[in-house]
Amino acid sequence: MTSNASAGFVSTLATNKDRFRKTLISDQVYDLLRQAIVDGDLGPNERVVESEIARRLGVSQAPVREAVKRLAREGLLMHVPRRGHFVVEISSQDAEYARQVREPLERLAAQLATEHLTDDHLRELDALVERMRAAVAAHDVSRFRDADIEFHTLVSQIAGNPFLARMWEVVEPSLRALRAISDPLFEGDWSAMADEHGRLVELLRAGDAEKAAAAFADHAAGRGPVPDARAKRAPRAAGAAKKPRKAAAKKP
Repeated sequence: MTSNASAGFVSTLATNKDRFRKTLISDQVYDLLRQAIVDGDLGPNERVVESEIARRLGVSQAPVREAVKRLAREGLLMHVPRRGHFVVEISSQDAEYARQVREPLERLAAQLATEHLTDDHLRELDALVERMRAAVAAHDVSRFRDADIEFHTLVSQIAGNPFLARMWEVVEPSLRALRAISDPLFEGDWSAMADEHGRLVELLRAGDAEKAAAAFADHAAGRGPVPDARAKRAPRAAGAAKKPRKAAAKKP
């Protein structure tokens, strides 16, 4: 964990050393490590060395070990026997697999949620949208991501189907790890993305189950109205026809 890519994380450890010295608990270490992963200070395949983190924070290894185990359970770290824990590597194919699973869950959750919504639920959803907007204003992708995940988790709970809620609990850590929710590499308009969640709330509030379900499914599949600039730079598919060049004019 001494590569240039992790220099920002090493700096973060040094900055936080004093505040963790006497009052450290595993939750605080978890928050620190998780933020480093989400923000990219700890990149894909980066090894997380418990002893080094503990040394730099000036604490014992026990709370660090507990935080690392928790991150592994959530799918943000992977354990390699006899080598340790590493930040998960995310492939575009993995993200696509995650979206395929997420889409029907979101569709069903929204459809059922329209039948069980209360004013309290709507207030909670509105508050989460406001948290997203505040995160945008603060340029804090991690906070946006947390609010986004809470938003979709809440909709799955409002749906009133305990099996659906449990299925979401199973896949949510993997979706989090795969950046399938609030991709921090997203290069679109984050403010527009917050507004899009506001639109989803309004569709739930209107009570049209089919429209809400379709909108949530599109959102989960990445077909929503907020474009990602990366899509414009996608590599040409293999075998795609090239634009024909104009024939060079022959000299007389």
